[in-house]
Amino acid sequence: MKRPNLLAGESLPPAPRQQRSIAKRARLQNAALALFGEKGYESTSIEEITLRAKLALGTFYQHYRSKRQLLLFLMDDLLEKLSLLKLQPQDSSNMRAALRGMLTRAFAADLHYLGAYRAWQEAILCDASLWQKDAAIHGWSVARVRELFERLQRHPQARRNSDIAGMAIAMDSFFWSLLAQAVRMPRPRLEQQIDVATHLIYHALFHDAAAN
Repeated sequence: MKRPNLLAGESLPPAPRQQRSIAKRARLQNAALALFGEKGYESTSIEEITLRAKLALGTFYQHYRSKRQLLLFLMDDLLEKLSLLKLQPQDSSNMRAALRGMLTRAFAADLHYLGAYRAWQEAILCDASLWQKDAAIHGWSVARVRELFERLQRHPQARRNSDIAGMAIAMDSFFWSLLAQAVRMPRPRLEQQIDVATHLIYHALFHDAAAN
């Protein structure tokens, strides 16, 4: 299933071509990620973003037409990173450890975008078009999780009667909720939550006899 293109239909400034412009765009994005994580979407101004990036205000509008558009770029980048993740446990001889490793890799890719997702959760509450894009994101991510669970169910030691569709919806909700909370969550607490997700998925899909 192709990932949603959050920038479709947007009036976008020309993409930067020179290395200097590309670097400035990256500085704006990193500044926004940090500020969104610290203050949220509504409390962060464009002026603060450019100040944190140590750039002139006019530079912002060379790359983005609004704060909303910058947020769309950040979320679209997040979806691109997620789409490149191979949701496949690497060691089928120890499925519990393999699941744990896969979830750790997935969250490592997500953590860079914690500020963007915090801002996104805030912005969709007052923007109907973003709400529709959010629904498309969840439709796509649930489909990916379901595809993963269907592959895992073909493992020789997997349960054959698991509710894959229901599990995919529940675990997708769990993952996004964890990402929303992770911006304020100490690392040990995040690791504990990944352990919880591993435990739930493993016991829902595999017989206990599969444990090593």
